[in-house]
Amino acid sequence: MRGVWCQPDRPAGRGHKLTPSAVKLLAERHGLPVCQPAHFNARAQCEELAACMPDVLVVAAYGLILPQALLEIPRLAPVNVHASLLPRYRGAAPIQRAIMDGCERTGVTIMHMDAGLDTGPVYAMREMEIGEHTGGSLHDALAHLGGDLLVTVLADLAHGRVEAMPQSSVGVSYAPKLRKADGKINWKAPVCAVHAQIRAVTPWPGAQALLHLLPRAAGGAARALAVTLAPGKPGGPRPAGVSTGSLWLGVDGVLSLVCQDGLYDVRGLRPADRSFMSATDFVHGFLASGARGVCGSAVWD
Repeated sequence: MRGVWCQPDRPAGRGHKLTPSAVKLLAERHGLPVCQPAHFNARAQCEELAACMPDVLVVAAYGLILPQALLEIPRLAPVNVHASLLPRYRGAAPIQRAIMDGCERTGVTIMHMDAGLDTGPVYAMREMEIGEHTGGSLHDALAHLGGDLLVTVLADLAHGRVEAMPQSSVGVSYAPKLRKADGKINWKAPVCAVHAQIRAVTPWPGAQALLHLLPRAAGGAARALAVTLAPGKPGGPRPAGVSTGSLWLGVDGVLSLVCQDGLYDVRGLRPADRSFMSATDFVHGFLASGARGVCGSAVWD
């Protein structure tokens, strides 16, 4: 390997200290030269990479647009590892959007890069089931899958055993960048869609709800509590006469949120400025002891 190109160090943590990426740290541990250009708009950035005379340029979730001049540098090919089954979910957030849309399967694609947005011809694909994965766990699973497939494709490229085939023009879709607003759960949706959304936005931006808790005693004041929900599971049928978005505490002690067509059982959550806790601990700490029925609501104002 001639060198590693990655994004500049970014502020992170409460102190906003400049922090290197995991890619940079791994490259340094292996004694590889690291370059961190802010962009490739200047000719000098392309010339620096060209001086390495690479056989292959391998790109994975780089986050910067690469100009055509850069893609023409490698002797064999500019190769991209993309976390979807192209042409579905071209774009920035294919993993989370596939979960959010309720897809049963996804996968990785090794493609020959061109100037378009994930439009290049395909060398190879590999599928896997999504199951109960979250955005974070599916990212890790696809990273391993993509790494294994990449090694195979690179060997085939080196020996002239593989040819890139054009992408299908059928089933093209795009996966826009995930934003904080994607974490605001729509409790008016069917419970299966709520479950998919919560899994998709875990760990970032997190499944967000604003709970309006009723007072413990007569004359007390209601209060609003922002929480981040851990993935739970679809529960029983929706209680009669209970509004969508309500908190529901069943006779079995299970804490749920009322969706369009059923209950969503809460397993854990993190109140603002606190650590994650189980739903049972939340009931004991924030809701009236032994309460049953509607305890509050989880709607965004």
